[in-house]
Amino acid sequence: MRVVIQRVSGARVRVGGEVVGRIGLGLVVLVGFAPEDSEAEMRWMADKLWGLRVFADDEGRMNRSARDVGAALLVVSQFTLYGDASRGRRPSFVGAARPAAARALYERFVALCREGGEVAEGEFGAMMEVELTNDGPVTLQLERRACVR
Repeated sequence: MRVVIQRVSGARVRVGGEVVGRIGLGLVVLVGFAPEDSEAEMRWMADKLWGLRVFADDEGRMNRSARDVGAALLVVSQFTLYGDASRGRRPSFVGAARPAAARALYERFVALCREGGEVAEGEFGAMMEVELTNDGPVTLQLERRACVR
């Protein structure tokens, strides 16, 4: 499971010109899934997102979490996070979960995120326009690999 997060002062997702998800202060979470991802990875990531200290405290240091400041998450599925462009010029996406499996993983991940607070989302599988105002800018990449036995 891979995510790219951006701390934002506001963000929205449009599909076909209509806004389907919107937040003010919070984190935009672009998320991609691998075939072996499980509940454990998703639960770890959801908890990590809500507890990640990337918001300023009274001294201006990144010392407060989304949970601490009442921020929201905007979760957007992004299989292209598993794009491999190391050979040739066209990325390969063989490392990404197949669409049906990815949809189930995405839906479960959003449900787990909702246990922590306010969550808006994009539309799985749709062509989306994501607009955001990156605050800082602060952008991080996180990965949680499944333990394959």
